[in-house]
Amino acid sequence: MFDHTGMAACNCSRRGFLRGAAALGMASFVAAPALADSCVPFDRTRQTATSPDDAIALLKAGNQRLLDGKTVNCDLLGQIKATATGQAPFAAIVGCIDSRVPPELIFDQRIGDVFAARIAGNFVNTDIIGSLEFATKITGSRAIVVLGHTACGAIRGAISNAELGNLTATLMNIEPAVVAAEASFDGEKTADNPAFVQLVADMNAKLAAKMITDRSHVIQELVKAGDVKVVAAMHDVATGRVTFFD
Repeated sequence: MFDHTGMAACNCSRRGFLRGAAALGMASFVAAPALADSCVPFDRTRQTATSPDDAIALLKAGNQRLLDGKTVNCDLLGQIKATATGQAPFAAIVGCIDSRVPPELIFDQRIGDVFAARIAGNFVNTDIIGSLEFATKITGSRAIVVLGHTACGAIRGAISNAELGNLTATLMNIEPAVVAAEASFDGEKTADNPAFVQLVADMNAKLAAKMITDRSHVIQELVKAGDVKVVAAMHDVATGRVTFFD
């Protein structure tokens, strides 16, 4: 199981897990006077006051600060100390391991603001979906963003049926997006065609977002209740801009 810091804990019983979850829900480490205070780590009160739409808006505003060259400079050591006894991130982001797409920097967020799950090709599986259940149902995050990016090597590898050790199985998770893109694309369907590669990347992010609710009744219920929103987005590695899909 996990404790309030997200690290492995020694009490692995179901009762111990629920007890830890309850303690997490009560965690409060900094009083936040306003959502606009970007250097104040989220606590439970501030997180609860943030709607799913607010959470997406906070990410969009952060990306715009990045584009405008107005990122916020915070006392990270102070944030480490402030979040030492608990966390209440307002969003969870599923992104690629690509070094050009670190979620916290792309959205100008800091310690305690967002959960980040990263894997080549930003797909989801049982382990990642379970982590997102922890982020939302247990910890209270209000939005899930599947963040794809342009010029993705994993996408190109999946299109080319690349084979390399365990990477072969990893890329198979992107195959449904390749098949879906092939069915709607009229041009050259290869990894050398940037337009096709981007279509597969778009499809992959959208399918992953859909799979989260299709495969998790926990998150599905949160979405139905209006407590969580699940969306897909695309990051342009050439400009830094993030575009959210409808």
